[in-house]
Amino acid sequence: MRARKIQRGISLLGLLFWAVIIGGGSVILLRVVPTVMEYYTIQRAIDKIAKDGPSTVAAARDSFERTKQIEYSIVSIEPKDLNITKVDDKVKITFAYDKEVPLFGPAFLLIKYKGESH
Repeated sequence: MRARKIQRGISLLGLLFWAVIIGGGSVILLRVVPTVMEYYTIQRAIDKIAKDGPSTVAAARDSFERTKQIEYSIVSIEPKDLNITKVDDKVKITFAYDKEVPLFGPAFLLIKYKGESH
């Protein structure tokens, strides 16, 4: 008697399943990455502004507006959306915003971003 050879591999349905999972994950990732990059750009901008220690709230907002004009990727937040306070003689800037990422058809992914100067 000959021993049966055990076949190994992936079935067509298994291959299609993993293709859909990887493809869907890739589409979501490609749509989310630009919003994450924008968040980190905003974070770097407010850290720099807070470190420079603007004398007034208006000066801090003007500085952010100048940064926004240079950094074309900042589109989700305006200077008026920044909360600027002084804590222990240091400028503290906080911000928060929501970003809707269209996925397909009527489906969206809502991401809530929140940050503060360090």
